[in-house]
Amino acid sequence: MKVTREKTEECQAYLTIEMEDAEMDEAMKEAYRHLSGEVKIPGFRKGKAPRQVIERYLGKESVMEEMLNHLVPEAYQKAVREQDLHPISQPEIEVVQTEPAVTFKAVVPLRPEVTLGDYQEIEAVPETVNVTEEQIDSVIEQLRHQHATWEPVDRGVEFGDLVVMDVESTVEGEAFVNQHGAQYLVSRDGAAPLKGFPEELPGMKKGEEKQFTLVVSDDYRKEEWRGKPASFKVKVNEIKAEKLPEVNDEFAKQVNPEFNDVETLRKRVGESMQEGAEARVKQEFENNAVAAAVERAKIEYPPVLVEAEINQIIEDQARRLQMDQKALEQYLQNANKTPEQLREEVRPAAVNRVNSSLVLSKVAEEEKIEVSDADMEAEIARLVENTQGEDKARLKEVFGREASRDSIRQVLLTRKTVERLADIARKNHESKGSKKEAKK
Repeated sequence: MKVTREKTEECQAYLTIEMEDAEMDEAMKEAYRHLSGEVKIPGFRKGKAPRQVIERYLGKESVMEEMLNHLVPEAYQKAVREQDLHPISQPEIEVVQTEPAVTFKAVVPLRPEVTLGDYQEIEAVPETVNVTEEQIDSVIEQLRHQHATWEPVDRGVEFGDLVVMDVESTVEGEAFVNQHGAQYLVSRDGAAPLKGFPEELPGMKKGEEKQFTLVVSDDYRKEEWRGKPASFKVKVNEIKAEKLPEVNDEFAKQVNPEFNDVETLRKRVGESMQEGAEARVKQEFENNAVAAAVERAKIEYPPVLVEAEINQIIEDQARRLQMDQKALEQYLQNANKTPEQLREEVRPAAVNRVNSSLVLSKVAEEEKIEVSDADMEAEIARLVENTQGEDKARLKEVFGREASRDSIRQVLLTRKTVERLADIARKNHESKGSKKEAKK
C-alpha cells in the first residue's frame, strides 16, 4: 500500500492510504471466506458456496462492506506503524474510493504538545476574608425564614404571602394551567406560570375571583403558543402570611439542639461562614495560579480532546440531575435547546479544563512531583473514614482495585501540582511586597 502524509497540524496527522491490487485481492478473498462461513445460502453447506453465488445472494455492496470492515482497520494500523505515529484515540476515517483500488483518508489524533513558559514567575494575589456581623445577621435572617410558620390572615393578598387558590387558564382554547388548591408564593420577582402573574394577585381577598389575560413569553417551550394571549381565572381560597420566629435562645435550639443560646448560634454561624469563605478564596487563588501558568504556556492538542471533555461535562451534569438520556432530551426540549447548542455552551469550560489538565501534567513532570504509597493510603483512609462495618470494608475493596487506585493517584497528583503552583504564585507576590517595603 502507499501511505502519504498530507500534513500535520493541531496535533493531527492527515494520511491518504491507497491499497495495491494484491492487498485488495487478499482482502476480498478473506471477505468471501468469512461470509461463506457465516451466511446460510440455500442449497449450500456453510463455507461451500462459490463467490459468484455469495455475491448474487448478498449483493456486491454487502461483500464490499465486509471487505472494507477487515481491510481498512488493518491497513490503518500498518500505516500508523510505517509513519511512526502514536495515536491517542480512534481516527476519523473516510473511504474516498473503492474501485479500482480502495483509497481512504485518516485523520490521526496525536499526543498533545505542551511547552511551559516561565511558570516560576507567576504571581497571584491572595484575598483576605473577614466575616462581618452584618453578614452573620443576613444568615440569621435566612434561618428565620427557614423556620418560619405560615398562618391564615383576614386581609387582602400582599407580596410575600402564600396563597391557596384555584387556577383555570387556556391558550387559544387549549388547557394551560389548571389546578385546584394550588399553593403559590406571591413573589415580586416571580415569573411563573407567566410573567406578570404575581402582580395580578395583591389586593384579592379570600373567596374573591378574578379574570385576566397575560401574553406567553417569546421563549416559551411550546413554540406555537409564543406571543399568544393566555386567559386566566383565579379564585383565592386562603391567604397565609409568614410568621418569623424571634431570635432568642429557643430559636437557637430550634436551629440546632447543640446551640444553647443565641451567642453560640452566632459564633457557629460565623465560624461556618469563615471556613466557607476561606475555602472559596483558596479555590479562586489556586484557579488564578493555574490560569497564569496556562496563559504562559504554548499548548497544542487534537480537537478530539475537547469533544471528549464536552461529553464528560454533559454526562456529569446529567448524573448530578439524575437524568438518563430520555430525561436529558426532555430537559433540552423544555429549555428550547438543541444538543448542539448545549455542546457549544459548555465548550469554553471544556477548553479550559483541557488546557489546565495538560499544563498541570507538564508541570508535574517538570517539578518531578510524585504520589507516594503513604499518600495513597492516607487518601483512602480519608475517603472511608465516615463509613462503618461492611460499607467501610466494601469501599476499601473498591479503592484497592487497580483502576480506582490509578484514579485516586491522578487526583492526588493534580492536587499536589496545583498546590505547587499556588505556592509559587504566593511566594512571588510576597517577594514583590517585601521589595516594595524595602524601597520605602
